[in-house]
Amino acid sequence: MPKPTYFAGSLSCCVLTLALLAASIQPSLAQETVAPMANAWRSTADARVSDARPMQHLRPSSGDLGLTPDEERNIYVYDKGNRSVCHIMTRSVQRDTVFGMLMTESPAEGSGSGSVLDKQGHILTNYHVIEGATEIDVMLFNAENYSATLVGQDPVNDIAVLKIDVPAEVLYPVELGDSANLRVGQKAFAIGNPFGLERTMTIGIISSLNRMLPSRSGRTMKAIIQIDAALNRGNSGGPLFDSNGRLIGMNTAIASRTGQNTGVGFAIPVATIRRVAPQLIDSGKVTRPDLGVTRVYLTDDGLGIASLAQGGPAEKAGLRGFQLIREQIRRGPYVYEETRVDRNKADVITAVDGAAVRSSDDLLTAIERKSPGEVVTLSVLREGKKVDIPVTLGVGD
Repeated sequence: MPKPTYFAGSLSCCVLTLALLAASIQPSLAQETVAPMANAWRSTADARVSDARPMQHLRPSSGDLGLTPDEERNIYVYDKGNRSVCHIMTRSVQRDTVFGMLMTESPAEGSGSGSVLDKQGHILTNYHVIEGATEIDVMLFNAENYSATLVGQDPVNDIAVLKIDVPAEVLYPVELGDSANLRVGQKAFAIGNPFGLERTMTIGIISSLNRMLPSRSGRTMKAIIQIDAALNRGNSGGPLFDSNGRLIGMNTAIASRTGQNTGVGFAIPVATIRRVAPQLIDSGKVTRPDLGVTRVYLTDDGLGIASLAQGGPAEKAGLRGFQLIREQIRRGPYVYEETRVDRNKADVITAVDGAAVRSSDDLLTAIERKSPGEVVTLSVLREGKKVDIPVTLGVGD
């Protein structure tokens, strides 16, 4: 039986195909979050009917229509969010080669989704939606097409920011929510352009948290949200909303053997977007500090260190992860060498610069607010005693 494959929700001829990391996707060891930025990309527009079609002057109340509270909530989320959703169309040149020799060049078109970030015309989407594009157009809710320029891209997190020059009054920015406190089972609303069908909404639940996916850069995207809301080609880059119409993620891929929806979709959490998008807007790239802690696990006291990057900042500072203990065991006339993992001497991170760390989100947030070369003080529990260890951050890739 063929293995499942991850597909990006794009109509591009070169559809992103992500190989399955394992037969059952393992939970991520790091989760990302950031403290909310004051009024960042926050729409002040009231919730209203946002379809491109004109609103009827005499619209019956929800009670007159016999709508259930659940249906009223669905309509509220759509009305609040759909004007923020964009249809992104790309054009590129597809080159076909045989035995390493260029044979033909042919035009290729792609399609995806995006979200309006602010009144300045910044548009959020997936990196793979615009990868290799020579021309990018953005269609807003009013069915008008606008030429877009690439502001910045982060292949590691599959995030890109575009910009269009349009009057501010036609832009309806999304309201950013919080992905730190999501719970499996809560409702999730996806709006996008599957198969080019603009502003289509599908509804489901959050199926799991802390998934990991391979990115186009070859690295692993962490803290990914798994949902069962229907996603198909063209949904990539579109918003994932909570029940209050706030952005909690960006839809990025589906797991499927056929390339179509199978009820397993994935979204990049808004915590990652909050960290990455401002850097892309400011400088067009992301500069990452590196702590040198590669794996952590949650304990009652904080974050236990499972492993460290060899020669990395944390190891140089003297932090400790799991220890490998080699023992010789005699069985009859034979002596065997066995290796076991000792967790007892691993440091447990409790705070960064005095700020408590209760999750991997907290740790990532605290570190990525810094710059390479800065010194942070990690408070750790070492064999039951509190120790403060200064660490000089390196440069991440």
